[in-house]
Amino acid sequence: MARTQGSHSDITGPRIRAVARALFARHGYAAVSMRQIAGEVGVQAGALYNYTSDKQSLLAELMREHMDDLLAARAEVNSQHQEPVEALAGFVRFHIGFHVARPDEVFIAYMELRSLEPENFAAIEALRRAYEDELEGILRRGAAAGVFELEDAKITTLAVIAMLTGVNTWYRRGGRLSLEEVEEIYWGMVRRAVGA
Repeated sequence: MARTQGSHSDITGPRIRAVARALFARHGYAAVSMRQIAGEVGVQAGALYNYTSDKQSLLAELMREHMDDLLAARAEVNSQHQEPVEALAGFVRFHIGFHVARPDEVFIAYMELRSLEPENFAAIEALRRAYEDELEGILRRGAAAGVFELEDAKITTLAVIAMLTGVNTWYRRGGRLSLEEVEEIYWGMVRRAVGA
């Protein structure tokens, strides 16, 4: 019996995204062709267009998927009713743990922003701002309560996120420090940076 067209879309679509994610992370978006993605998936290049309109849309979808997952996971942590120091500590540990588990997604989300067309860039930036706004809110609450000393909440927010995301560039499981030890050290650095 012949396979019904599209009957494996629930397998092929995720496979295309997984292959594109790995190739974009390994080689960079600009260096990867749709033909290369198709070859890795094991389909004809033309078949990719049943799942995505073009390579730019595929990149934007991968970034959106990452940001949606990040925001959904963070939404499960209600820090609004926590004291600012406790909320900040939780944010630090959450950010490191979430991102270390997704190195390819993180690399693409940060390094390939420049490859997005303006409309896609605006959509991804809005999602990034939503995440940054939570941290900025924690910092502002702490400053208002007199437990944090900040010169500029927005700059501090961006600096803290950049520092925490940087763990992905060097941390390897099985290394000298456990993930919990790394989180604790980074929490100490963040705490001192905000004068907590």
